[in-house]
Amino acid sequence: MDRRTFMRLAAGSLGAAALSACMPQRMAPDRRARTLSSNASMDAKSFHASRQYQQTRFGNIAYVEQGSGEAALFLHGFPLNGFQWRGALPRLAGARRCIAPDFLGLGYTQVADGQSVAPAEQADMLAAFMDGLGITRADIVANDSGGAVAQLLATRHPQRVRSMLLTNCDTEHECPPAAMSPVIAMSRKGAYVDTWLRPWLQDKALARSDKGLGGMTFSYPDHPSDEAIDIYLSPLVANARRTEAYALALEENSLAGIGAKLAVSQVPVRIIWGMADPIFSPAGAEYLDRVFPRSHGVHRIANGKLFFPEEFPDVIAAEARQLWAAS
Repeated sequence: MDRRTFMRLAAGSLGAAALSACMPQRMAPDRRARTLSSNASMDAKSFHASRQYQQTRFGNIAYVEQGSGEAALFLHGFPLNGFQWRGALPRLAGARRCIAPDFLGLGYTQVADGQSVAPAEQADMLAAFMDGLGITRADIVANDSGGAVAQLLATRHPQRVRSMLLTNCDTEHECPPAAMSPVIAMSRKGAYVDTWLRPWLQDKALARSDKGLGGMTFSYPDHPSDEAIDIYLSPLVANARRTEAYALALEENSLAGIGAKLAVSQVPVRIIWGMADPIFSPAGAEYLDRVFPRSHGVHRIANGKLFFPEEFPDVIAAEARQLWAAS
């Protein structure tokens, strides 16, 4: 599909998103999904206490794990880390061995000297990470740049992927999204951390504002929480050069030409897409639904922005269980 066709599809999908936002039957489950008891998610203390490390040639990969049985990997977005999945993991621990690793260059993973943090290397890292944990195959749940890595994992190491639950993420025609341009430009000058991340870490209200991480990527104005901001941004501010190297590694379209490989994939895929996301267009969901021959369709969340998986863990859990049962 050429880019002109893609943009026509994007325009049509945006119209569909506007229509769906007016439909109360779609909003009702989203409101229920947000209801979250205080003991259903990991807090900062338990998250830090649960952290483990798996040594690989790529570095020491930080991760948290809950549950047992067949494995499921939860791949976070940028600039987040495994804490993004603190609501989904306990909800799914009865069904899978749920593991949320931190990517190279983000979170608490310790990157080997000279190691690339490009998406293809992240996919290879996950294969080595799985080897270290004795995992042959895993179900993948992914968001944002983690979705790009999931697609690369499924094409570079297809035997390692049992199923994929993809949320708002890069696609071949939106990789990187236009919204990454200022981040890449600032990172090239070594200014991204000091211009955006450090002020957000110091001023949590700013971080949640329409000029911060919250307003751009979260569905609700009270997100992310103070502790989430600390957990996400503290390691990035402490390792500014590493953080900016991650951003610069996203400049190249890591998914260029991947469509033909996805089109022959036998991995069952389900897509959940936040339709209010200003970063990834709704056309991305339509593309993924069409390109994967074993797609199980798209669940559209009318008011969802990029990082809605953190805010709607019940949706993630319900969709994951349904996909895993059908795979």
